[in-house]
Amino acid sequence: MTEQELEKAKHPIGFFVKPDKITKEIMKDYISSISTLPDRLRKATPHLTNEQLDTSYRPGGWTIRQLVHHLADAHINGYIRFKLALTEESPTVKPYDENKWSELIDAQTLPVEPSLKLIEGLHDRWTVLLNSMTEEDFAKSYFHPEHGKHLCLDEVLGEYAWHSDHHLAQITELKKRKRWD
Repeated sequence: MTEQELEKAKHPIGFFVKPDKITKEIMKDYISSISTLPDRLRKATPHLTNEQLDTSYRPGGWTIRQLVHHLADAHINGYIRFKLALTEESPTVKPYDENKWSELIDAQTLPVEPSLKLIEGLHDRWTVLLNSMTEEDFAKSYFHPEHGKHLCLDEVLGEYAWHSDHHLAQITELKKRKRWD
């Protein structure tokens, strides 16, 4: 793989860029990305063999299996962080080492179905919560010690929407390169 191909595989949709102003239309797009991820992820993975699930999307990268489990892990944390920010005054959230989590036995060997089910239920709940939130709710924040700053929920939602699309694109682009469809 050339450096350009490696970068394209690593960041198939580019990096998250926070808009200057997060409008209601942008928020609807973010929520749509969260609400539709389970179906889009399920369509991208059900027919894959164990060998395909254990294929890295790029040299040195996670496998498809690890990506699916990572989405479940990361989005559980995201959902909890939203609930903390909505119910506490700018709480400090606990960081976690996603690379170490991806090395645990469940992320490396478990079929993807349990995480697909988890993502479906989690995103159903998250979507209901997001659709009930007001502008004032989205202005609430939490403190992330790794970033050393307070993060507002409207921006965080954008990052999780991007995160959904980012990892899904890593899977779908690998499938295209390998001609698995």
